Amino acid sequence: MFKGNPKGVIITHANIVNSLNSFLYVLMKMKITDKDMYIGYLPLAHVLELIGESMMMVLGVSIGYSTPNTLNDKSTMIKRGQKGDATVLQPTVIACVPLVLERIYKGVNEVIKKKGTFFENLFDFCIKYKLEATARGEDTPIMDRLIFRGIKALLGGRVRMILAGGAPLSPESHDFLRTAMGCPLMQGYGLTETCACSTLMTLDDMVSTGRVGPPVRGVKIRLVNWEEGNYRVTDRPRPRGEILISGGNVTAGYYKQPEKTAEEYIVDEAGDRWFKSGDIGLVEADGSLKIIDRKKDLVKLQFGEYVSLGKVESALKTCPLVDNVCIYGDSSKSYVVALLVPDRANIQKLADRLGKQGLEFNDLFRDRDVTGAALRELVNYGRQLRLEKFELPGAVTICA
Repeated sequence: MFKGNPKGVIITHANIVNSLNSFLYVLMKMKITDKDMYIGYLPLAHVLELIGESMMMVLGVSIGYSTPNTLNDKSTMIKRGQKGDATVLQPTVIACVPLVLERIYKGVNEVIKKKGTFFENLFDFCIKYKLEATARGEDTPIMDRLIFRGIKALLGGRVRMILAGGAPLSPESHDFLRTAMGCPLMQGYGLTETCACSTLMTLDDMVSTGRVGPPVRGVKIRLVNWEEGNYRVTDRPRPRGEILISGGNVTAGYYKQPEKTAEEYIVDEAGDRWFKSGDIGLVEADGSLKIIDRKKDLVKLQFGEYVSLGKVESALKTCPLVDNVCIYGDSSKSYVVALLVPDRANIQKLADRLGKQGLEFNDLFRDRDVTGAALRELVNYGRQLRLEKFELPGAVTICA
């Protein structure tokens, strides 16, 4: 059980207007009109969705509503042979959290693997070829029509811009989806405390991954030393440190928590108000921000190694066996552990390979052989992604 009071953030109308101004300045280059369609599937309590829908209202864009479980034809609550919401609405703009994008990425990969080694190798070649062509500023219309049209159809076939935020998106998923969809996939960075607004990748950045772009108009970003984590603004070749954010997007504080507000919101000598994000950033040569760690996300293990739980989760979420995963570490132990919500079809296949065909679905979670095999699958996948030995889970519990 969680302990303590929940944090409520006081967002003013001025905060929302400032965030809208900052984002619209970037998005106006897309020439979005009333012919476009936005699909909303996140709750409006999610500040990313609130800002996304507000931008569409400013631009006069139609909004169609969906849910994560009915988004595309393969979603869990769509009957086989029936159409998902994206197929019906055919949106052109979508704001996504990485979990949904990772599911699309894994789903496409599974379909490709079923078609055999030849098609898998062909598809890999096409992805690499298009990535190189895009870097040179070239189009690939024949490849788009013959190879990637089916993937674009997963989100209706008309998507021309995807906004991603709320959590890290793995570089593999970013490259794959941006290439296959043939449109900008723009990662942004913001928090509820900054009204979802801080930085955003530029429209012409069709190559980089793992970055969240430069500060948007009207927002200031600054790094400060975090000595405990050994991150300093004097680090070479690039400065690193805790990210502080200032601007009209910075909210009024926490609801009925003046002590917490005073701790996280500060005013400098010049009178500028800053929010201490708790995230660790690195500033690239071109001014783009890269999130490399999180203060509250960093766990020191028994032998002194620091593990970024979010980094490990982001990597393992792309494993075909994983629907969702939570990594936990304790300073008295030498390894981390994983709580795994498995992909139903793939955990069943794993059980079948172990000769457990007769087990009921809920019994799979308690079977030691299945749990052991799931752990080996996670560890081997983590090694492929070059996770350090101490970042690989030493135990796993499968959750229903």
